[in-house]
Amino acid sequence: MRPLRILTWHVHGNYLWYLSHVPHELVLPVRPGRPHGYAGRAGAFPWPDSVSEVPADEVPHADVDVVLYQSHGHWSVDRLELLSDRQRALPRVVIEHDPPRQSPTDTRHPVDDPGAVVVHVTAFNRLMWDNGATPTVVIEHGVVVPDRARYRGDLPRGLAVVNDLAARGRRLGADIFVDARRRVPLDLVGMGSSEVGGLGEVQPPDLPEFMAAYRFYFHPVRYTSLGLSLCEAMTVGLPVVGLATTELPTIVEDGVNGIAHTDPDRLVDGMRALIEDPALAERLGKAGRETARERFGIERFVRDWDRLLRSL
Repeated sequence: MRPLRILTWHVHGNYLWYLSHVPHELVLPVRPGRPHGYAGRAGAFPWPDSVSEVPADEVPHADVDVVLYQSHGHWSVDRLELLSDRQRALPRVVIEHDPPRQSPTDTRHPVDDPGAVVVHVTAFNRLMWDNGATPTVVIEHGVVVPDRARYRGDLPRGLAVVNDLAARGRRLGADIFVDARRRVPLDLVGMGSSEVGGLGEVQPPDLPEFMAAYRFYFHPVRYTSLGLSLCEAMTVGLPVVGLATTELPTIVEDGVNGIAHTDPDRLVDGMRALIEDPALAERLGKAGRETARERFGIERFVRDWDRLLRSL
């Protein structure tokens, strides 16, 4: 089969970069000023030639095989305003990046279409959404890090990677991070992190190597989807310390390949142990890296997506 031409949007740059590893062509609509969703080949990513741009007003004339929606707004608004009738009738896939916000158990997914497929990035997300009659699959994250990004752990501090932590508050664990930082050495990177005493943003292609110096990765999140930076940290070999919520308990086994608990005090105790015992950190990080290689390898991610796309 020839490579498929897939119309999609630039919503999460990191995810789009990993998605560009599939053996198909991605066509990204762009608008003047490159607003959210229409940034095209933006950012510091080394986009392959298989990723191209099309002006938004030319999208109705674009020759594509599949439409891959990456936000609720693109499904409910842009699909109707931007696409031609023919394009709306094409095979349609919706990536659900997050768990439901309104109610964790009783929120109906906005895509109500038996002819579409909703791809959840974690099994937890699919479990919590009421998907109605819309078919669903789970395709977990897949990541790749540079060979030079290997765990050193020589910096006796932890690192959290959260965008806009102050604005996103308790859901992303802002209070838990602030409390833990008073008790153990912790740094924060991500968009808007300087507002809460963080180090600012590290460009995504540079993040794995940046993380490698830290003793552990801290995941203070109460309720959200699985962050790609966590998968990258595990692939590098950092031991993960995180709240045992959402998908994390299926990934991190406490004391085996990381530290996970619902009691923040227990997490602080674990962080202190990792700072005091580099050998423990290295052992847990090595086990976590094996977990990441099995579960979040880019090859498995590409196979899952390729299988789904070709089946459509």
